[in-house]
Amino acid sequence: MRSLKLYGKQDIRFEEAEKPVIKEADDVIIKVKAVGICGSDISRFNKLGPYVERMIFGHEFSGEVAEVGENVTSVKPGDRVAACPTFYCGECESCKKGELARCEKLTVIGARHPGAYAEFVKLPEENVIPLPDEVDFDSAALVEPSAVVVHGFYRTTIRPGAEVAVMGCGNIGLLAVQWAKIFGAKKVYAIDIDPEKLSVAQELGADVLINPLEKPAHEQILEHTNGLGVDLAVESAGSPITSAQVFALPKKGGEVVFMGIPYADINIERFYFEKIVRNELNVYGSWNAISSPFPGREWSTTIHYMKTGQLRIEPIISHRLHLSEGPETFDRIINRKESFGKVLFYPELG
Repeated sequence: MRSLKLYGKQDIRFEEAEKPVIKEADDVIIKVKAVGICGSDISRFNKLGPYVERMIFGHEFSGEVAEVGENVTSVKPGDRVAACPTFYCGECESCKKGELARCEKLTVIGARHPGAYAEFVKLPEENVIPLPDEVDFDSAALVEPSAVVVHGFYRTTIRPGAEVAVMGCGNIGLLAVQWAKIFGAKKVYAIDIDPEKLSVAQELGADVLINPLEKPAHEQILEHTNGLGVDLAVESAGSPITSAQVFALPKKGGEVVFMGIPYADINIERFYFEKIVRNELNVYGSWNAISSPFPGREWSTTIHYMKTGQLRIEPIISHRLHLSEGPETFDRIINRKESFGKVLFYPELG
């Protein structure tokens, strides 16, 4: 079958791989219909390299059930599905407390198990989630990143009527803009230095667009909030710079939740660090997208709001490509040869 395998840093190859086979009674083999590039895929390709050399990469996908093990009852061949790509051990202290996202051995397909940049992928039945007719395969390929965002919002105390700032309008940020509205935000501030991304954020419901190149983001936020700041600031850029600047956005007693992952050291100027202390901020880290009972309410909630149309995916997708275009596409992304939103591959097309 066609696949993309990660051999090393900046070395991803389109080549044939063995199709997965049923080995366990709860195995489900899925024909991949759409699979997206995650920001973490870019970082691992560009800087970190694979966990296991030559591993089939990728974990954000949707598809159609092709084959099931003898004990599988929740899905059958032909069913349209999304899937949680995450594995937890079930034995560590965090798992025993039901805090699955904090599992000591947490991993995803594409890391130590064959991933979804392929025509077929295999997962246990509990990881497979049936789709309603209203959710298409392209949207369903973003169920996983959406669940990541919802998991972060569940960490906070956001209430209807809140004002929310989203720092960084990449794919996670554009999902966060929409989830802020779903959670009841009366005003959402979208912050980015890219006018194109800000335009998409506005299309998806952002009320105020802020470009920090014009004036520092926190100064613009204060102008819009009568000098107070927002109730919740979401760091979704994953930049060492914004990971410091985000602390100047909330009001006294406000909240910051980190959803982005900066793959570099963060140096926080005194001005920003003192905001944590003097304003008594509540700061949350958020990791992965699962909770108990597995895979968690993050997944069912995402699919519900995709079904109702309140969570829109189409404006986030910028490229629809054949899997064979993978190596060139990863190179173009890291070398910033053009602007990319969410990139989807279609393995069955070549």
